[in-house]
Amino acid sequence: MVRLADLPDWEREHMLDKLKGLESFSGRPWVKPPPLARCRIAIVSTAGLHARGERPFGPSATATDYRIIPGDTPASDLVMSHQSVNYDRTGFQEDHNVAFPLDRLNELARDGVIGSVADYHYSFMGAAPIRKLEPKARELAGLLKQDRVDAVLLCPV
Repeated sequence: MVRLADLPDWEREHMLDKLKGLESFSGRPWVKPPPLARCRIAIVSTAGLHARGERPFGPSATATDYRIIPGDTPASDLVMSHQSVNYDRTGFQEDHNVAFPLDRLNELARDGVIGSVADYHYSFMGAAPIRKLEPKARELAGLLKQDRVDAVLLCPV
């Protein structure tokens, strides 16, 4: 992933302008989750991931939807259709856990560190217009609730 400091001035300003006017949130959780050893956890990524054969993401300017990734999807069936010249896919190609750490979550569940891993995980396309994502984020919150998810591991790229 490119660092903000490494971008040309014009592009850095463009990225920072996207944040202006957004609400700020305190670091305080909205709800008190159960102890981690009882939490059911899902992954939400912005790596533009989907299962092989599913519809790829379109250009980031219009890609405000998400893809559902079943928890039993083999790593070899994960495809990244993230479209950004600023994103280096090498890490994902070498180890999918860089952008979608499902193996690590499953290990944590086996070791009793977390309660369980959700049945479904989700991926958005990074660099999508932030304000246009809210309706889909609300929809996704409902799906997470249906899957009894207590906490989400956010994997931004």
